[in-house]
Formats: sequence, structure tokens, C-alpha cells
Amino acid sequence: MRDGAFVLSGIWLSAARQLGETGMGYVVVSVTLKDGRRYPQVLIDSGHLSRVRGLPHIPVVEDDIAEINQTDAKWNWDETP
Repeated sequence: MRDGAFVLSGIWLSAARQLGETGMGYVVVSVTLKDGRRYPQVLIDSGHLSRVRGLPHIPVVEDDIAEINQTDAKWNWDETP
């Protein structure tokens, strides 16, 4: 997991549990923040918001999230940000 990864809780854990899996144990989502920023490819793995595509760290905290939407977008997990 990347620096800043965190376990989802409350409403966001409930929302993540309702999503279908993109792969075994994980789902790829887009995350929109309350300030309008949007990250189109974010990995939720076993309840952890654990990666943002192209970034070496997680630039958000759970309280900043306004919306999570499943995308199932694929990417090469070995790529470096």
C-alpha cells in the first residue's frame, strides 16, 4: 500500500461493500472530493483505499470524499508513478 492509505469506515465502507469486484478482492473506482478534485482511478483493496493511479501517495483523507463511483478501469500495477 502507498503512503497515506487508509481503511474506509462509515458510509464509505458501506458504499464500497456494495460495489462489485474489478478483480479478486479489489475494485477500481473514481473518487470525487468535496472541493471538486477528482481522481479517476483509485484502488480499494479489502476495504482499504490503497492506491491512486500515477501517484506515489494517497492525496486524500476519508473526510474529504464526496463521491465514490465504480469504474473497473484497468492499469498496469507494476507502473511507477
